[in-house]
Order: sequence, then structure tokens, then C-alpha cells
Amino acid sequence: MQAFYAHMRENPKYQELVAKRGRLSWSLFAIVMVLFYGLILVVAFKPALIGQRVTEGSSLTVGVAAGLTLFVFFWFLTALYVRRANGEFDRLTAEIAAEAKKELGA
Repeated sequence: MQAFYAHMRENPKYQELVAKRGRLSWSLFAIVMVLFYGLILVVAFKPALIGQRVTEGSSLTVGVAAGLTLFVFFWFLTALYVRRANGEFDRLTAEIAAEAKKELGA
């Protein structure tokens, strides 16, 4: 079994998979950190902006609206990752495993 996994890791498609998955993960991580900590910095340095009402007479503040928007956006990013993982990444993984089985005669 270890020979099978070693063979898979040597496949150039495996390196492609690792690189693509890593780029996507780090990109999504950076987006989340910038947006989340951006909101925290606005709360820290511009609290009056966060406390403003979205519209006159509304009980919804800019801060609450921004926070809810971020959570919805983060769910969207998660769905994007899941879509790529279940599509492109799973396809590459299956190809790598099939090539390893074929070459090892399994």
C-alpha cells in the first residue's frame, strides 16, 4: 500500500493537485482574514460609522449589516471551495489513483 501512495505522490498530476488546492486555500484564507480583520479595524477606529443606521428610522446598523454580509460571503466562499473540491480536485485525485493502479498492476 505504501508503494501505491509513493507512486501517487510522484505523479505530476499530484503536484498539480497540491499546488491548485494550496493556492485556492491560501487565497480564500487571505480574503477571509482581510475582510474579517478589516471589519474589526473599522470597529476599533471608526465606531461611529459602525453605529450608523442603514436608513433613517431603521433599527439595522451598518455594523450589523456588514457582519451579516460577511457571514453570507464566507458561506459563498465555502461553497466555492466545496464545488472545486468535489469537481476538479476529486477528478484529479481519481486520475492519479487510476494511473497508480494501472502502473502498479493493481
